[in-house]
Amino acid sequence: MSFGGPSGNAAVFRPTPPDRGSFPLDHDGECKTSMQVYLQCLKSSQAGSSRVPLQCRVLAKEYLDCRMQNGLMRKDDWVNLGLPKD
Repeated sequence: MSFGGPSGNAAVFRPTPPDRGSFPLDHDGECKTSMQVYLQCLKSSQAGSSRVPLQCRVLAKEYLDCRMQNGLMRKDDWVNLGLPKD
């Protein structure tokens, strides 16, 4: 008898992208470059400022678009994500 091991009648688990607010890890690094560029922009912007500079918002949009295109988050309108359409 085996405890915790696979059994013949176990259901197959198929992960699906979660709703906004919960991000699965990018194990394959599909969006790693855009994430690093975005984080670097945030670091180089004024420390202590509560506003995110426009160039960082554009990079955030590119990062989120990468995640949506690669199935790492559900597709949503930019307005719902707090970003302008253009």
